[in-house]
Amino acid sequence: MEEKKEKALLVGLNITSTARKIDDIDINESMEELKELAKAAGAEVVASYTQKRERYDSKSFVGSGKLEEIKAMVDADEISTVIVNNRLTPRQNTNLEAAFGVKVIDRMQLILDIFAMRARSHEGKLQVHLAQLKYMLPRLAGQGIMLSRQAGGIGSRGPGESQLELNRRSIRNQIADIERQLKVVEKNRETIREKRVDSSTFKIGLIGYTNAGKSTIMNLMTDDKQYEANELFATLDATTKKIYLKDQFQVTLTDTVGFIQDLPTELVAAFKSTLEESRNVDLLLHVIDASDPNHEEHEKVVLDILKDLDMTDIPRLAIYNKMDVADNLVATVFPNVRLSAHDKGSREALRRLLIDEIQQIFEPFSIKVHQDQAYKLYQLSQLALLDSYTFETEVEEITGYISPKNKWKLEEFYD
Repeated sequence: MEEKKEKALLVGLNITSTARKIDDIDINESMEELKELAKAAGAEVVASYTQKRERYDSKSFVGSGKLEEIKAMVDADEISTVIVNNRLTPRQNTNLEAAFGVKVIDRMQLILDIFAMRARSHEGKLQVHLAQLKYMLPRLAGQGIMLSRQAGGIGSRGPGESQLELNRRSIRNQIADIERQLKVVEKNRETIREKRVDSSTFKIGLIGYTNAGKSTIMNLMTDDKQYEANELFATLDATTKKIYLKDQFQVTLTDTVGFIQDLPTELVAAFKSTLEESRNVDLLLHVIDASDPNHEEHEKVVLDILKDLDMTDIPRLAIYNKMDVADNLVATVFPNVRLSAHDKGSREALRRLLIDEIQQIFEPFSIKVHQDQAYKLYQLSQLALLDSYTFETEVEEITGYISPKNKWKLEEFYD
């Protein structure tokens, strides 16, 4: 039997004061994204309510006059959860629950909830749990429906009901314990990462807004079935795979968690280590959903996070994905390529594009190799892009492209 979905009402404010002006397009896009987030968390979005105000009401967020209006919608549509498109203070959360008589969660809790559902690795689960506990700590006092509720549901996944009722000291102890565990996990990952950084293998990182198609591109290149779906935050854990791009030339591909507007600060901190998987790469593939009318906004979010992580100096290639369902794309990020990962031939096209891009990053070289030394070319072909050769003569001129940091490997061919 199909599980009954929670009926949700979305509430958003369009702040019109000059200091915090949000235009109608922004609020509509933001509310549409909230709807997708709610669906990803398993809710059935029944209705949406937006209001223009000069500022947030410190007590009730929307202002006392509008509470009855929203309460009527809650009662009429048998709403069980109200989801607010902004970060609520503990006081606002409590007051709204008292006014509506149902569970109220904000955008941050919703995102934390989805992360709790999607985390697969031990580290990912620890990071989400930590972010949830840090978010919960200031909200313990005076929480009514949210804490007394035994049924769980959206906004309460992760730590579990029993932990929701623990006191502040216990939560602080848990936070300290998880932070200790994460230090150990991160130290282990740092060791693995250092080995990868030291290796001469060319490293490619996949970045992009959530649901742009990063995992689909990863699967396309690796023939591997990583979790991919047309939903927000389908992938949380950084995954690294090795692939042969041309002959023996190997590269590593790393897929990372998707970015999103207003990502909770608790999660940005928690997942910084995951995003740092991409800090030591040689090339970033910025995957963009060409079919999304808001792709330009999403590109800005990604570029802002790259600035925060000091990653703007890494060579970058934009991939406009989902071209099969895109209308009149106006590209805003360069250099770029356009494809649909599901199209026949897209794998080969992407492989050729990556080789072209890597050749531009690499430096051309030419060496003369005697037939007796031909066996050494196998090792060289693992870290350099070699042009075809035949050895029809005793000494063959070998040309190709190699990373500046690996040029010293050519020394053994110079006599």
